[in-house]
Amino acid sequence: MDKKLRETFMKNWGKYFTGAALPIVFFYSDTEGNASRVKGPKDATEHRCVIADIARAAKGRSLAFHAGSIGCEGGRRYLGFSAVLRPNFEYFLSCGIPGEMEGERYKKSPELVSQTMKSSPKLEAPAPFIIFKPWDKVSEDEEPEAVIFFGTPDVISGLFTLANYDEAEPNAVFSPFGAGCSTIVTYPYLEKRSARPRCVLGMFDISARPCVAANTFTFAAPFNKFLRMADNMDESFLTTENWKMVKKRLTRS
Repeated sequence: MDKKLRETFMKNWGKYFTGAALPIVFFYSDTEGNASRVKGPKDATEHRCVIADIARAAKGRSLAFHAGSIGCEGGRRYLGFSAVLRPNFEYFLSCGIPGEMEGERYKKSPELVSQTMKSSPKLEAPAPFIIFKPWDKVSEDEEPEAVIFFGTPDVISGLFTLANYDEAEPNAVFSPFGAGCSTIVTYPYLEKRSARPRCVLGMFDISARPCVAANTFTFAAPFNKFLRMADNMDESFLTTENWKMVKKRLTRS
């Protein structure tokens, strides 16, 4: 990533989103590089939501995941390391199986889950590692796939409006139903390759929400879309009195 871009965005972020945490990025790599390799679960029965690990990158750590690092089947699927769903997934996501499995009840019926999964996006990791890095630690030879913000509603509102700033259509941001990790990896990764890349609003996954602060959501921008957003900051609403009123709350918090 271009060093000038990295430094300019950091300056503008501090100027317009004073006090808000810098974003993180992700990209795929053949090696773990200078990131810390995340250790996998101790045994096959241990479940650990991958969001809990990724959130550590938002606190300043550079992390490298491979297929064995991830302690949940959904995480392996939505980060691109497996196409396998757990047995009876349609029951797991809906009503469960009495005496055998408790259902999450996120969908009304197993049949509805099966229909939903037919249109679920598929991602195949292009390399053995996926790297998550804080913005200020990305080097010049690393090219992000997407930029991920963990933010409060005020921060998200600014990003949402900035994403729509140069768009005629009203849906420059969308919020698909899915696992928390799908909204920060799968969807933005695939959007980067679309003719009109959109940003993804996420962290509505009830199972993943305990892994982030109560007032936190995610906003993931495909890197090519993010570049436009960053370039528009100085001429956008961020310079107005309306935003300054919102920014006061960011500074106080």
